[in-house]
Amino acid sequence: MAISLKDLLARNAEWSANARTRDPAFFSRLVSQQNPEFMWIGCSDSRVPANEIIGLAPGEVFVHRNVANVVVHTDLNCLSALQYAVDVLKVRHVLIVGHYGCGGVTAAMRDMRLGLVDNWLRHVQDVRDKYRQRLMAQADLDLRADRLCELNVVEQVLNVSETTVLRDAWARGQEVSVNGWMYSLADGLVRELGAEVGRESEAKDVYEASVQAVLQKI
Repeated sequence: MAISLKDLLARNAEWSANARTRDPAFFSRLVSQQNPEFMWIGCSDSRVPANEIIGLAPGEVFVHRNVANVVVHTDLNCLSALQYAVDVLKVRHVLIVGHYGCGGVTAAMRDMRLGLVDNWLRHVQDVRDKYRQRLMAQADLDLRADRLCELNVVEQVLNVSETTVLRDAWARGQEVSVNGWMYSLADGLVRELGAEVGRESEAKDVYEASVQAVLQKI
């Protein structure tokens, strides 16, 4: 049976009532401020809800999502969210979280034509093309897509680390790290990729080491 808009409103009312029962001060805290320590840059996929995956309540993680969790230096939407998180909210960790079975990455890998989004996925194809020879050595297409998902996350860790937002934050001594993670739909677990950058001088070395760690799985 299809869920209607009225059903959604009813579910919202039930959720609100349950939240008040569990914690009478819940909404008053949300109104007063948000003070997250984490920014999550993830995929738009509806199966990847940031708060639930890492067990955090509303107000504890600042979220930006797009198709295939891509960070582009000309995307003012993403960069504005990143700057707000780092400069205003003073988050301590920026998490780039990809997921296995990502439709955007699979489409990019297989040169699928989907319309306007093809222009966005060109950024993922750039990653694919950079490591095409090594990726083609993986005969299993699903495993090849998994490796490209991982390489895409590593690439975005470098991209975030090279933004003026992070470079300026590190220059003024702000403690903030950029981390690359992968989420598995199959078991619900998040796995680190070893891509963690805590200052500008680390970015390239961490990137190279993380790329090699992924390619060694092929």
